[in-house]
Amino acid sequence: MTRIAILDDYQRVALDMADWSVLGDAEITVFDRPIDDEDAVAELLAPFEIVAIMRERTPFPRSLFERLPTLRLLVTTGMKNAAVDMPAARDHGVMVCGTVSPGHATAELAFLMVLALARGLPGEMRSMAEGGWQHGLGRDLRGARLGLLGLGRLGSEMARFGVTFGMEVVAWSQNLTDEAARAAGATRLEKAEVFETSDFVSLHLRLSDRTRHIAGGDEIARMKPDASLINTSRGPLVDQDALVAALRAGRIGGAALDVYDREPLPADDPLRFVPRLLLTPHIGYVTRETYAVFYGQTVEAIRAWLDGAPIHVIG
Repeated sequence: MTRIAILDDYQRVALDMADWSVLGDAEITVFDRPIDDEDAVAELLAPFEIVAIMRERTPFPRSLFERLPTLRLLVTTGMKNAAVDMPAARDHGVMVCGTVSPGHATAELAFLMVLALARGLPGEMRSMAEGGWQHGLGRDLRGARLGLLGLGRLGSEMARFGVTFGMEVVAWSQNLTDEAARAAGATRLEKAEVFETSDFVSLHLRLSDRTRHIAGGDEIARMKPDASLINTSRGPLVDQDALVAALRAGRIGGAALDVYDREPLPADDPLRFVPRLLLTPHIGYVTRETYAVFYGQTVEAIRAWLDGAPIHVIG
């Protein structure tokens, strides 16, 4: 009997999102809580030949592969997972397969954050919950400037949303051309000017050595005093200490984060106690439709591997 582990199913919906019965008499075990200790992960996964993971929730470094001699197939959501040591997987004879990542749900959340910050929803909701009434003064999106760092698939989706709402859209990325920006409905600016002139700055870049802290202390200091920063991509794109300092000092209008340097965000993390900061628990891709793709294709990848004809192999 093949033993399969499903990790990090926080909503405990994985078994409802796909037809796992096509895997025959496989024994499937679901883990629905974060496991942040490698010793515990190694002990729990020791019996399993196949492990299905949600992208970048549980790390799989070389040291973990060394402790899982039974593991033969790792299926991750998405076709890239920075939390998996791919050379180590190959060295230990573990095939890694992926799934399609629809992506648009994250852009939808990012634009929802723009709307929420524009109308001061966190403060208004808190006022209502505390028995109060109107709390602050919102602003229009029409005529405001939306600055995008990154104009790929998700950045372009954000540009379309911004144009639909009557916003002026500007963008920067290292290799962005004027023509590519215009095709997405945006105007290319230099990075400094995006930070200096935008009313909302939203990050849509992959994390790498060159993009780490792309929104650092200098960039945040350039922002207008009523501007807001949104990050739904990767936590380390933002210097979170610099962001906390700017918000506490009232140097920028607000911020919204869905991603963090450490996840899950510790209960006592300073970010949880910062004014004008909207936080969500990395839910950019957490929708029924996206999960149906993720888990449906996870089952397909496992079935194909069991049949000796693996698909969506990424390592």
